[in-house]
Amino acid sequence: MEDVKKDLATEAAAVTADMIAALKGRAAFYDLLAAIYFRPLTAEQIDNIAEMDWSEYADVNELFADGVNDIARYLRKRNSGTRQALAVDFTSAFAGTSSWKGRYAVPYESVHTSEEGLFFQDAYHEVFQLYKANHVAKAEGYDFPHDHLSFMCEFLVVLSDRIVAALEAGDDAEALRQVRVSRAFLADHILSWFDTFQDLALLLLETRFYRGVLKISKGFFIEDAELLDAIAVELEQRLEAREER
Repeated sequence: MEDVKKDLATEAAAVTADMIAALKGRAAFYDLLAAIYFRPLTAEQIDNIAEMDWSEYADVNELFADGVNDIARYLRKRNSGTRQALAVDFTSAFAGTSSWKGRYAVPYESVHTSEEGLFFQDAYHEVFQLYKANHVAKAEGYDFPHDHLSFMCEFLVVLSDRIVAALEAGDDAEALRQVRVSRAFLADHILSWFDTFQDLALLLLETRFYRGVLKISKGFFIEDAELLDAIAVELEQRLEAREER
């Protein structure tokens, strides 16, 4: 019996280690997406993305793989004009200097979920209250509204770090709580409008790079939802098993 308990403990520890590794990987990727959507990329950022080892994400899904191919093929031919070309493309679509039939592909939830297509609508207030409830605040000096996709990605980084901290402390109940907050936020405030944003942005973007970015974003969000669901099931089963003892 003692050996069985040891085996179960060893297995649980291995599963926890796998979850922590996956959570750290997702946090790093959300950080990358936050940077990509925040402002035009610097030459250094472009070089870093070009030199990324994408093998860690090789099995995400087909949409993600297509996006990686687009990005890699575009950056393989980068030259002295690449940074400017990407900056123009970013500004045209994501900064709202161009529009399609009066609609703008700026990465704000309110713009894509309100009937008027305006900033600071219901989604903005909902996101602001969620940040507040979870004791997360924007760093000073960032003037974008709270429902900007970059800030949403960074919010998920914070939550991911909290899940890891809870798992490392052996607090599965707190880890599960943070997983549920993350999963609901992803569904309600990113996946709920990303398709609309993506479809519009694709009408404005000129570079294969940013088209690839949209693909890896959607592919990653889908995969992340599945990851969070799997982690939630694992933690729920653990907590139920403890209650039955």
